[in-house]
Amino acid sequence: MQGFFSFLQQNPYLLLFFVVGLAVWIGRASVKGYGLGMVAGAIVVGAAISVTASLYGVKLELNNFVKSLFYYLFMYGVGLRVGPSFINSLKGDGLKFTVLAVVSSVLGLALVVVGAKLFALPPGAAGGMLAGSQTMSAAIGSAEQAVSSGVVKLPPGAKPEDAVGMIALSYGITYIWGTVGIILICKYLPRWWGVDARAAAKAYEAEFGVSNVEGGGLTGYRPFGVRAYRLENPTQVGRSIAQFRQSHPEYRILNVLRGDELLGAGADLVLRNGDVIALGGSIGALTDKMGLIGPEVAEQKALTVPLDQAEILVTNKKQVGKTLESFRDLALAGQLQIVRYERGGVPYPAGLKTQLQRMDIISVVGLKSAVNELADMWGRIARTNTSTDLLTLSAGMILGLLIGMVQFPAFGASIGLGNAGGLLLSGVIVSSVVSRLRFFGNTPNAARNVLEDLGLVVFVAIVGVNAGAGLLAQLTGAVALKIFIVGFIACTIPPFIVWAIGYHGFKINPAVLMGGVAGARSHSGPCREAAVEIQSSVPWIGFPVGYAVSGILLTVFGYFAMLLAQ
Repeated sequence: MQGFFSFLQQNPYLLLFFVVGLAVWIGRASVKGYGLGMVAGAIVVGAAISVTASLYGVKLELNNFVKSLFYYLFMYGVGLRVGPSFINSLKGDGLKFTVLAVVSSVLGLALVVVGAKLFALPPGAAGGMLAGSQTMSAAIGSAEQAVSSGVVKLPPGAKPEDAVGMIALSYGITYIWGTVGIILICKYLPRWWGVDARAAAKAYEAEFGVSNVEGGGLTGYRPFGVRAYRLENPTQVGRSIAQFRQSHPEYRILNVLRGDELLGAGADLVLRNGDVIALGGSIGALTDKMGLIGPEVAEQKALTVPLDQAEILVTNKKQVGKTLESFRDLALAGQLQIVRYERGGVPYPAGLKTQLQRMDIISVVGLKSAVNELADMWGRIARTNTSTDLLTLSAGMILGLLIGMVQFPAFGASIGLGNAGGLLLSGVIVSSVVSRLRFFGNTPNAARNVLEDLGLVVFVAIVGVNAGAGLLAQLTGAVALKIFIVGFIACTIPPFIVWAIGYHGFKINPAVLMGGVAGARSHSGPCREAAVEIQSSVPWIGFPVGYAVSGILLTVFGYFAMLLAQ
C-alpha cells in the first residue's frame, strides 16, 4: 500500500481524478433514495485516502492554485445560473420568498456562530458546520478564504491548514443530517401543522390551471397534433380558410392538397369537395368535433408540414408580467403547444395565470413559422449551441476578481467579498446583462454545468486531500458530538420558523410554501420529495426565488461564520 500511495504522491493529477472519479461513483450510491452525493463524497474520499496514506508515512497534497481556480470557476457559474432568478426576486410576489430565504439563511448563520462560541469549538468549525447543516458546499470555499486572507485570527500555535481541516471535518459531520433532516421536515411539516397540503395543492391547480410536471418521461400523450382529413362535409365546402378559422379558432389549416397539387394555406383559399386538408391543433380539439371536415386519411403529401421544437428564452421586457392566458387569442395560439416551462433552472408547473418572467425558458412544439413568431415576440430561441462566448467568460472573470479586491474596514479588519464573492456577483451581473442584449455572451447550460459540477467537486476533493493528514490529530469524540449537535440545531430550527412566517404571516398556500421552505435552504431534494408526497408539482412554484437568494447568501455566509465565531 505504501508503494501505491507513493505513486499517487508523485502523480498529483492521477491522485486528483482518482479522488474525483471515486467520489462520483460513491455519490451515486443510495439507500432508499438517500446518498452522499458527489460533493460530500469528494470530502469523504479525499480525506479518507489522505488519512490512510499518512498511516503509511506518505503525505498527500494537491496544488492550492488548482483548488482556487476550480472554485472560482464554480462561483462564476453559480452567478450565471441564479442571476435572473435573483433579479426577479426583488419584485412582486418574489419578495415574500426572498424574505423567507433571508430569514432561513440568517438563522442558520446565527445558530452556527452561537454554537461554535458556546462549545468553544476549534477554528474552522463554524464555517464547516454552516456548509454542512445548510447543505451549501460552496460555503466551504468562502470559509477557507476567510482563513487564507488572514481575516480570521488564529489562536497561538494554530496553523491555517488546521483550520481548513476543521472546516472539512465539520462539513462531513453535519452534512448527513443537513440533507436528510431538511427532506423529512419539508415533507412532513404540513402534517405536523395540521394542514392538508394535498387538498391545498388541488385547490391551487384548479384556480391557476397548473399542470403536473412530476413523473415526466416518454409517454404516448402528445398535446399537439397534425392530422389529414378529406373534405366531404358540405357545410365547409366553398368557405375560405379565413372563414373557417373565424368559425373554429381552435384549429389551424396547415396545408391543402387538391389532386396532386399542394395549394398551401393562404387565407383566401376556398375549400372544395374532395380536398385533403392538414389540420393542426391540440389533441383535445382534434378529437372534439369528429366529422367536422370528413374522414381522416393517411395522406403523407398533405402532412408534409414543417414543424419545429425549440426552447424560447424570455428577454423582451414588454412581455414580462403578462399571463400565458393573455396570448390565447393570437392567431399562432392554435399552431403550437407549450410542453415544458423552466424557471430558475428547475421545471416550473406553469398554468394559464402564470406570468412571464425574464429568463424563463419555455419549450414549445408546433409549426415552424409559429415557433419563430412567438420567439420574436417573447425574446429569442435558445437553440442548442455548443459554443461558449469565451470573451464574455474572460471579461466576467476579470470583473469578478476586480470586485473581489474592494475592501472596507469592519470588525477590526479590512474585509470584502474576496475573489469568490466578487465572481459570484460578476456572474449575476453578466447573466442579467445577457438577458437584455440578445445574441451576446452565450454560455450553454452544458458549459455552465461543467463550471459548477466539475469546479465544485474538484475543489472539495482537493480540500479533503489536503486536510486529511491533520484530521486524526484534531478529531475527538467530544468535539465530533458537539459539532453534530450544533449542526442538528442549525438544520432543524430555521425551517419551522420559515414555515410559521410563510403560513401565518404571508398566508402562502401550504403546497407552494413547501417549495418555499426547500428553496430557502437552496436544496432541490426536499422540494422533489414534497411534490411526490402530495402528488402535485405545486411546491416547485415556491422554489426558484428562495433557491437563488439563499444560494448566494449561504455561500457568502461561510466567510462571515468564520469571522463572527472567532
